Amino acid sequence: MLTVKTLADKFDLKIKAGEEGLQKEILNINVSRPGLEIAGYFSHYSSDRVQVLGMSETSFFERMLSVEEREDRCKRLCRKETPCIIVSRDITAPLEMIEACNQSHTPLFVTEDNTTNLIGKMSNFLEKALAPETNMHGVFVDVYGIGVLITGESGVGKSETALELVKNGHRLVADDNVEIKQVSKNVLMGSAPSLIRNLLEIRGLGIINVMTLFGAGSVLEEKRIMLNVNLEAWQPDKRYERLGLDQEKIEVLDSEIDQKTIPIRPGRSLAGIIEVAAMNHRMHYMGYNAAQEFNDRLNQQIQVNGGMTDDL
Repeated sequence: MLTVKTLADKFDLKIKAGEEGLQKEILNINVSRPGLEIAGYFSHYSSDRVQVLGMSETSFFERMLSVEEREDRCKRLCRKETPCIIVSRDITAPLEMIEACNQSHTPLFVTEDNTTNLIGKMSNFLEKALAPETNMHGVFVDVYGIGVLITGESGVGKSETALELVKNGHRLVADDNVEIKQVSKNVLMGSAPSLIRNLLEIRGLGIINVMTLFGAGSVLEEKRIMLNVNLEAWQPDKRYERLGLDQEKIEVLDSEIDQKTIPIRPGRSLAGIIEVAAMNHRMHYMGYNAAQEFNDRLNQQIQVNGGMTDDL
């Protein structure tokens, strides 16, 4: 749960009124500048958002409104669901606003930060803090800049593969339990729970601290998940993708990410395969598809051979 107090501590906001409401919960990721509302238009007031008053709003409030209008606007701004009101640029909060916030238990803050900068930083923070989230069993590694989520049944070799990747110079994000947040459509950010951050479990060896053994450059706190590599035991009767024309997807929350299923057999270098999968995924983003190129060559060859047959 994200409270107003957490937000105040994060951005070093100075409380001026409404201290009783510091434990209010923030539910909306958006931040509003209620300029129209101060002018008297409340038909579309997003009252559940954090409200920020800048130089324009406070100047209009003090110069253009009568005392009765100020009191009315402040009472209508301070609703039960309003998390808090923030006055930027260290502007002195109007007395009518202080009284309304104390009466409604709506926290009123002042900050020396400018309005645009404050809203930008606060929007980014709220977007991550209030993003839909879930947990997945797997190992998350940064391979050549591509966030690769390695999944598979317990004991299939995910952690051992991650260890080999770290030894090859790649970075561990999370082992065993990956916390996933959807910051926007098809943008999933993965990280490790604080309890197991930088730790890797190797069966027969136990828990190792990757950062201690391999240095600070071997770990990463957070990374965007771009590719899922699912490891499974080889099944002779199952048809595995050989060309790469069919693109599998896995759905996490409301987003989709590309998936590659890798069958495990003795002698296969899983770390090497995952490295190639990550590089190939990057090439796809750059517009190059080796499988499609091969398919085009094959179709051209078929047309050539077919033409030669028709001529005969």
